Amino acid sequence: MYTTITQSSVNDLSSSTHSVSDELAKGIRTNEEHKVVTDVGIRFKKLWRRAPRLPPRLSPDEKVSYTGKPIEPNVEAKWKARQQNVKEAFTHAWSGYKKFAMGYDELMPVSQRGVDGLGGLGATVVDALDTAMIMGLDEVVSDAGSWVESHLLERISQKGQVNLFETTIRVLGGLLSAYHLSGGDQGVTSAHKGPKPTIYLEIAKNLADRLLSAFTSSPTVVPFSDVVLRDSSAHPAPDGLSSTSEVSTLQLEFNYLSAISGDPKYSTAAMKVLAHLKTLPKVEGLVPIYISPHSGEFSGENIRLGSRGDSYYEYLIKVSLQLRTIQGGELPYGPKGSFSPKMDHLVCFLPGTLALGATKGVTKDKAMRDNLLTFEDLENLKLAEDLAKTCFEMYSVTSTGLAPEIAYFHTEEYFEAGLDGGNKSSEYVNDIIIKRADRHNLLRPETVESLFVLYRITQDQKYRDWGWQIFESFEKYTKVDSGGYTSLDDVTTLPPQRRDKMETFFLGETLKYLYLLFGDSSVIPLDKFVFNTEAHPLPIKDGIHKEA
Repeated sequence: MYTTITQSSVNDLSSSTHSVSDELAKGIRTNEEHKVVTDVGIRFKKLWRRAPRLPPRLSPDEKVSYTGKPIEPNVEAKWKARQQNVKEAFTHAWSGYKKFAMGYDELMPVSQRGVDGLGGLGATVVDALDTAMIMGLDEVVSDAGSWVESHLLERISQKGQVNLFETTIRVLGGLLSAYHLSGGDQGVTSAHKGPKPTIYLEIAKNLADRLLSAFTSSPTVVPFSDVVLRDSSAHPAPDGLSSTSEVSTLQLEFNYLSAISGDPKYSTAAMKVLAHLKTLPKVEGLVPIYISPHSGEFSGENIRLGSRGDSYYEYLIKVSLQLRTIQGGELPYGPKGSFSPKMDHLVCFLPGTLALGATKGVTKDKAMRDNLLTFEDLENLKLAEDLAKTCFEMYSVTSTGLAPEIAYFHTEEYFEAGLDGGNKSSEYVNDIIIKRADRHNLLRPETVESLFVLYRITQDQKYRDWGWQIFESFEKYTKVDSGGYTSLDDVTTLPPQRRDKMETFFLGETLKYLYLLFGDSSVIPLDKFVFNTEAHPLPIKDGIHKEA
């Protein structure tokens, strides 16, 4: 039995989410059925099944778990304490960065120094800023905000080459989220320390104006990959190609900037890309990972849901949610397709994206009460939960409890002995194969992102439990005493060798999603906000107010 991974298609604007087999994305062998873990797809078919029964109705003031039973007060206290643990982890990570690398893009916590690998714009400062705002860490907000106000505009005007995609999702996205969360466009609150919201907006506009050269310099609507900030010029990558995910993962940020600035040029440039991609030929709704800005056509036949392909599919759903372009309960893009038994950790964004597509951000219970879910929605939600299980087991099979960068699955056609994750007590240790070159862990957020989304939508406590297990492993094996957390070379051996790098997304995404997973669902609700691919929350259309 095999898993079919489905994915969003840009050419199926009128279809709702397609149904999939009840066997899709099982991902894990159970004691009863001994299914084989894999994400290779051989076939799919429609199955119709009855919608699950609604839980018992309770009084409006009762909190309930996914089982329908009231949540005990001590359970709430437990998760509040665990959320505080995540907050303390963020403070420890920030303290190392501030002490050894303030103003650099990233911290090397073991060697206690900073490094610029993302253009030298202080990426960790901006990536971490809205996380600190959400956590209520006013001292960090003050430190980060003051640095942004004092240094970032100068950096933008003087720096050289940056990647359009990375700079948009991390720096532009971080500035826009900070603008809203600090009270801009009548946002969440104006009580935070740090600059006035307009400071973040003006810097964002300055940066975006320079990034627009990637669009205006290209002979087609497909932007070049790289921008020289100091002279607002742009050029393609050395091979002349752009990544499909990179050109299609700019729209949330540019749309929001147009909405709050009143200038449509940002949204117009970004949305032309999606409109163009809609016209291109695809394979079962799936697209190659490279596209030529010179011809506007896809290049090659390499198709995958991991790097260079992933966030193309993510933004099809999220842009629709941001602009509320879903009509009649249907998403404008339907998932299709099948894949090999290889799975990048990056693909673990998919369960959360499928769940968002199914319920449009509201809880499953509410969506069912309001008759918002089709049979296809229910099946895609089931698929999301099965895929999330697979992603979590990529953690549980290793000696450290942390996932590798890439895993393969034992199938009838493929198996390599002696390449398990090291945790012999896991019932799935022989189902997941980890090659030696893929055993590193970069503190990635994709799995905890999906756990967060699925908990919000299903209220199933197991997603919190899984998230806590992952957090405990981060604490045990990646924490550096002098400050910060480090990536690892090999998650299958104890003690793991440290790689000496704290990626910006550990503060911007991983810890943010864990904090929100353990907290109250009313904070940054999924029907009011959409997270960009770097976890910067932006308000959806009805919550946006133009800056006067």
